[in-house]
Amino acid sequence: MPEQTQPPAYDPAAEVVDICRDLIRIDSTNDGTDQGPGERKAAEHVAGLLDEVGIESTLIESRPGRTTLVARIGSGAGDPLLVHGHLDVVPAAADDWSVHPLSGEIQDGYLWGRGAVDMKDFDAMALSVIRARARAGRLPDRPIVLALTADEEAGGHLGAQWLVEEHPDLVADCTEAVGEVGGFSTTVRGQRMYLIEAAEKGMAWMRLTAKGRAGHGSMINHDNAVTTLAGAVARIGSYDWPVRLTPTMEVLLASVGALAGVQATPDNAEALVEEFGGAARMLGAVIRNTANPTMLDAGYKVNVVPGEATAHIDGRFLPGYEDEFFATVHQLAGPDIAFDFVSHQQPWETSYDGALVRAMERSLLAEDPEALVAPYLMSGGTDAKHFGKLGMRCYGFAPLKLPADLDFTALFHGVDERVPVDGLEFGARVFDRFLEQA
Repeated sequence: MPEQTQPPAYDPAAEVVDICRDLIRIDSTNDGTDQGPGERKAAEHVAGLLDEVGIESTLIESRPGRTTLVARIGSGAGDPLLVHGHLDVVPAAADDWSVHPLSGEIQDGYLWGRGAVDMKDFDAMALSVIRARARAGRLPDRPIVLALTADEEAGGHLGAQWLVEEHPDLVADCTEAVGEVGGFSTTVRGQRMYLIEAAEKGMAWMRLTAKGRAGHGSMINHDNAVTTLAGAVARIGSYDWPVRLTPTMEVLLASVGALAGVQATPDNAEALVEEFGGAARMLGAVIRNTANPTMLDAGYKVNVVPGEATAHIDGRFLPGYEDEFFATVHQLAGPDIAFDFVSHQQPWETSYDGALVRAMERSLLAEDPEALVAPYLMSGGTDAKHFGKLGMRCYGFAPLKLPADLDFTALFHGVDERVPVDGLEFGARVFDRFLEQA
C-alpha cells in the first residue's frame, strides 16, 4: 500500500505574517487625491488569495483604480456578519524611517511598514483565518461578508460610503460588523486589558473663511482678513473643552477605577485615563470634544493685505454632544467667520452587550485567560461610520497582544509603524475562535 500522508495541522495563523508582509509591499498610498496608486493592485492580490481557496470576490470601483473588494463566505443560516477592513494607507516619508516603509522588513520581532497597524494587519488576520478554514472545509456556520475598501484614510467617500450608497445590496443584509482599531491590549497597573471599540467620535473637517479689505501692507487696515482669522483659530485651538463621559467610557473608566481602588467620576476621569500610559494620548481625546487647527492659507505677497484668509480645523465630537460642539465652535470663531465642511460624519455608539460581544470576550480570554476586556470610544474615524447607516451594530475588533512598553497608538500614521510578529499570530488565533462563535 502507498504510504498515507497526514493532512497538515490546522493553523489559522500560519500565513498571517506573510500575507501582511505582501500587502505592505503593495503601494496603496492615499494622499486624499486621485494622484496615488489607488487600491486596485492590492484588491487584485486579495482576490487571488481568495480564488486559490475557492472563494469568489467582486471588485468594484468608484473611480478608476479606487477599488473595493467584497466576498461572501459560507452559506449557513442567519444574518451575515460583515468583516471590514481597508486597503489604503496614509503617505510615509521614507527618509524619516529606520526601514523603507514599503519594505515589509522583519526586525527585532516586529514586522515593519506602512499599514502594519493601520490596517493591513487585520486584513491579513482575516485572510489567513478564512484561507485556513476554506482549505480545511471549516467555514463558519454564520455567513461572512468580507469587505476590503478603498479610501478609508480620506474619509471613505470613495470606498465604504460609495459602497453603501451605490451597491448596498452587497452588504445590506449584514446585521453586525467588526473592523479595525479594537481588541488590542494595553497595560494598566500591571494588568493587561483588551479594548474593544464600541463607539466613535463624529468628524467635522471644517474650512473657516474670513474676508476683509485688500490693500497695501504699509497702510493702516482695520479690516484685515488674516487678523480676523488668526484670532478665531487661536481661540478655537486653545479652548479647554469640558469632560463629558459617554456610556462606553463610563464602563471603561469603571474598570480602571476598580484597579485603582476608586470610583470613576468626571472629576477623576483625566487621572484614570493617565493610567493607560501611551494610550492616554488617544483615550484623553474621547472624554471631551476636540478641535485642532491644522492648515492656514492667506496672501501672495508680503506687502499686500489679502482680501481673504482660510484655515482648516479637524473637529471631533462625542456621541450625544454634536450640538454643544458646533455651538461652542461658532461662538469661539465669532460672527465674521464663515464655515463649510470638507467632511462631516456622525458619531456612533453601540451598546456593549449581546452575543457578538460575548464571542469577542471569550475568544480573547481563551488565548489570554488572565486579561480583562472592556469597551472604549475611538478618537478617530473608521468605515464603521458608513456601515452603521445600514443599521448594523458595529464594533472594532482587530485583536493584538502587545508588549507593555510599546507606544502603540503613536504608530498610527506615525514613523516606523510596526506590529509584533507574535502579536499578529495571536490575533489570527483569536479571530479564528471569534468566527467560530460569532
